[in-house]
Amino acid sequence: MKKGIKIIFWSLVAVNVIFFAVMRSGLFDTRQILTAQPELLADKIILLKESQSAANLAQSTPAITVPAEPVADVPTVAQADTMSCYEWGDFSGVELERASNALNKLQLGNKLTQRDTEHSIGFWVYIAPLKDKAAVAQKVAQLKARGVTEYFVVQEAGEWLDAISLGMFKTREAAQKFLEGLNAKDVRSAKVGERASKTKTTTFVMSGLDAAKNEKLLAMQKDFQGTELKRVACH
Repeated sequence: MKKGIKIIFWSLVAVNVIFFAVMRSGLFDTRQILTAQPELLADKIILLKESQSAANLAQSTPAITVPAEPVADVPTVAQADTMSCYEWGDFSGVELERASNALNKLQLGNKLTQRDTEHSIGFWVYIAPLKDKAAVAQKVAQLKARGVTEYFVVQEAGEWLDAISLGMFKTREAAQKFLEGLNAKDVRSAKVGERASKTKTTTFVMSGLDAAKNEKLLAMQKDFQGTELKRVACH
């Protein structure tokens, strides 16, 4: 028994001696197994701030350009010009007053102005002088019965005393057109003549009328025979 223990003891001693001898010989140098790394130079290390790191990263990263999508041209819709401008004339005497009252109903305000023109020679539609006041009164009654309410009995002494003026006009054409309207009302005794005296006529100028007022004006003009309503350029 004692002999066996001695054998084990000396065997362990021998193994330790052999292991120590091998390690001393350098056959198993672990420094040759690991790959050597270069020594870090502490004095060369600089800590970058967060903003500097981001800037360096941006410089080192190539910029990526995203092509912009073409923007389609948007057509500009011009607002339709619905405003109208007119000149309406010529008016004088009772017709001027009647037309002025009719236009006031449209409440045009500063959109309505008027232009006065003097004429040395004009034309009128008239009924020749009657023989006396009774004949004048009878003729006036006939005119009213036929729907003619605008007239003027000449009171001045002279060749035209007791004549009945039905309207003054700048041109013969306008007077003739007015006479045709009277004939349609069965007024047969009226005629067109030249009136050799200074007359003043008025033309109404209207600007910026909308569609509703435009329609009312066109309808209104039909009640004023012998006048001209023309559309003009707006300024």
